[in-house]
Amino acid sequence: MLRISKRGAIQPFLAMDVMARANALEKDGQQIVHMEVGQPGAPAPRLVREAAEKALIDGRIGYTDAMGIAPLKERIAQHYMDQYGVSVSPDSIAVTTGSSAGFNLAFLALFEAGDRVILPSPGYPAYRNILAALGLEVVEVETRAKDRWCLTAEAIRSAHAQKPVKGVLIASPANPSGTIMEPDALQSVIETCEELGIWFISDEIYHGLDYGMKAETALRYSPNVVIINSFSKYYCMTGWRIGWMVLPEQARRSVECLGQSLYISAPMLSQVAAIAAFDAREELEGIKAGYGRNRAFLKEALPALGLGDFMPMDGAFYAYCNVSRLTNDSMDFAKRSLTEAGVALTPGADFDTTRGHHYVRMSFAGTEEDMHEAVRRLKAWL
Repeated sequence: MLRISKRGAIQPFLAMDVMARANALEKDGQQIVHMEVGQPGAPAPRLVREAAEKALIDGRIGYTDAMGIAPLKERIAQHYMDQYGVSVSPDSIAVTTGSSAGFNLAFLALFEAGDRVILPSPGYPAYRNILAALGLEVVEVETRAKDRWCLTAEAIRSAHAQKPVKGVLIASPANPSGTIMEPDALQSVIETCEELGIWFISDEIYHGLDYGMKAETALRYSPNVVIINSFSKYYCMTGWRIGWMVLPEQARRSVECLGQSLYISAPMLSQVAAIAAFDAREELEGIKAGYGRNRAFLKEALPALGLGDFMPMDGAFYAYCNVSRLTNDSMDFAKRSLTEAGVALTPGADFDTTRGHHYVRMSFAGTEEDMHEAVRRLKAWL
């Protein structure tokens, strides 16, 4: 009897399952408010679309170097100087097929099968699923309110002392919580990893989406970290599947060789268009201001729905809400919210295998009209 491999038997990405079900209901004529996926409601900036149109008209779209086209890598390097005052060589940059490819490349280049990698919980489920599919051991470390729901150096030391780990992956701003690590805390974690000989991977795909507290790049504290970023979130280019990595010298050739065989290159059209994204800041800041208004509205409206216990919404575009006053089964809560209220939410089991049944995640990346409609529907339903 033919069987799939154990590597292929990973858990579903529930946010995507919810989106698929919501899309099916819409196809049947039901109007759904989408708060389940972290996808900007706005299209890619005008300058990006114009650059892509010009590239299509001008001629052939083909393969590029596996690490990406030079003009885009140079522009990304300039971005680090402009935004953080950090000098980055274009040679250290790998352009990837979205941040998802960046995670695959990082995990394959840095770790052996069976290595242990620390993830904070709650956290992005694809980390856990990709690591499992690659034969790596996931070490989920629960974060706590007293630490602002961020992983600490002490927690890393404790987990490493119990059984050695080879990597730590942290996102700041985080998904699903939206929390941003304070600079001292981030520096402490990076220094601890270096002391213990642990690779540090910094997921910075929500950089640019902050609301008062600025997210710092891990490159400020060490040249030996691996940075993964994307044009999907702040730059509103989810479907373009384009991201990047910043790599220490010892990892560059490995990532290049892996990329050559796994992906050949990121889509050339998306690479050319992404160069223009850095010049679209005025339009993008306007979109971000809309997220800020959505955030302020939800912070005021959710408590009245019995959903006032949410994690700090420092950045990104999520409200991670404790629903234990209403249910002990957030999976059922999300299913009923979709079918009975027409509001698509993601159950917390996606992000936390231990405590997730008490939480749901709401994305406020949609329009202001959608946020008001979602609250109206949830209020009537609850």
